[in-house]
Amino acid sequence: MASHHHHSRLARLPRWISHWLGYRAAPPPKQPEYVVWLWSFIGAFCGLSLIQAVFGHSQYFLRRDVPSIVASYGASAVLCYGAIEAPLAQPRALMGGHFVSALIGVCITKLFGLLPTEHRLDQLRWLAGSLSAASAVVLMQITKTTHPPAGATALLAAVSPEIYSMGWYYLPVVLLSSTLVLISALLINNIQRRYPVYWFEPAVPAVVKPLPDDEESGTPIPPEK
Repeated sequence: MASHHHHSRLARLPRWISHWLGYRAAPPPKQPEYVVWLWSFIGAFCGLSLIQAVFGHSQYFLRRDVPSIVASYGASAVLCYGAIEAPLAQPRALMGGHFVSALIGVCITKLFGLLPTEHRLDQLRWLAGSLSAASAVVLMQITKTTHPPAGATALLAAVSPEIYSMGWYYLPVVLLSSTLVLISALLINNIQRRYPVYWFEPAVPAVVKPLPDDEESGTPIPPEK
């Protein structure tokens, strides 16, 4: 029902807005494979370039030693530009999956950071990484935000010294990265395709109760004795 209500709200918007938010009054026609390949390439190229342009050329982020891109977004590009109808590629999964994974990754790694020496932390990074990724899998299942690339987002919080040194600042970086992917996906995927299929939950088809055979044929059903 939530998805149905959301689509009805989108339908009230002007078409030039609702179109770029994935709303279609009728299902879009199936595109030839070469069209899908072309827009998948353009989307992935533009989306990943946008992230690297923002983080790699902004003095605000450069002063904080933020990497030009979190590697897990390379995998997100496969879903969000190349498999845009997959449930794992929808906005809730993209935004929520990366964020909850980054959150659990930082939390667990911070706990390991309480170890008495940095040498001991380095010895146990494998454990912090495995716990972070495994916990992220379950947390995404609980929150219905499963997004496979986000497993790497949790893992990187522990095993990448560059990401580890960011601490809690990793969370807004991930949130902004996901937002940039989403914005570029909305613009590029809606030129000849449709994205997203849904924002929060898939539409639940109405259940039509089948009629008894006699009712379908028009033959009156005799009263019970």
